[in-house]
Amino acid sequence: MKIIKYFFEFIFIITFFSIFKIIGYKNASNLGELIGKALGPLFRSRNKIQKNLEYSKISETKEDREIIINKMWGNYGRILSEYLFLKKFRQNKLDKYIEVEGSNILKEIKKNNEQVVFVSGHFNNFELMAMEIDKAEIKLCAIYRPLNNPFLNIIMEWIRKNYICKSQIKKGKSGTRDLINYFKRNFSVALMIDQRVSEGEIVDLFNQPAKTTTIPAQLVKKYNCKIVPVYVERIKNIHFKITFEKPIKFEKTMSTKQISQELNKILEKMILKNPDQWIWSHDRWK
Repeated sequence: MKIIKYFFEFIFIITFFSIFKIIGYKNASNLGELIGKALGPLFRSRNKIQKNLEYSKISETKEDREIIINKMWGNYGRILSEYLFLKKFRQNKLDKYIEVEGSNILKEIKKNNEQVVFVSGHFNNFELMAMEIDKAEIKLCAIYRPLNNPFLNIIMEWIRKNYICKSQIKKGKSGTRDLINYFKRNFSVALMIDQRVSEGEIVDLFNQPAKTTTIPAQLVKKYNCKIVPVYVERIKNIHFKITFEKPIKFEKTMSTKQISQELNKILEKMILKNPDQWIWSHDRWK
């Protein structure tokens, strides 16, 4: 039954992709927001998202949380519609919609042939992070989680490898081996640290225990590399500001859990900046 559901979901999204292509970036993003707000709640439990917001203590009332949830679904819809335009972003045809803060940090990393770990979360069009790093000609691999829908996943993997970053690593044990091989070849890595991972360590996020990836911390311990936090912010609906923060050098004496806790604190600050621009539908505190 699931495969049938995935197939019809695929047809549905491909149909909208065709419409998005015809009407152009701005109109597609605006339409995506309407679609996200209308259909998003049908695919994810509203109660689960409400509980996630309660855990984080982001807002005090159910009404306030509903406002955040509604805006989140609109943002989700925009992200979906914008996948079709990643090629144009890659080709610099939509440059006027992106502001990069900290581009000097990327230049220094490139100049020094430095190996770093870029970390962020699922904020807005999060795919733009790895794209901008790759465009800066930094040797980069990116870790991603394959979609549950196998039909859509084929398309998304093709988009990622062709327009975002050629060296893509699937999340999981086999991906960890690939990551080590890339690191041995002096590649930097970009990854999201905001999803629950079964092989992770329990680390507080908003003072609630959450399974958290320790990959950045392990790389710091093993290769003595720096961490560069990255935040992708949506401004006025169709514009983005990508901020590359100063590289962080953690003390060698720190444990993987201590480093992961510090990274979760950075993630919290990013979420608090624009709560409605983070994807709250993840099973973060499961």
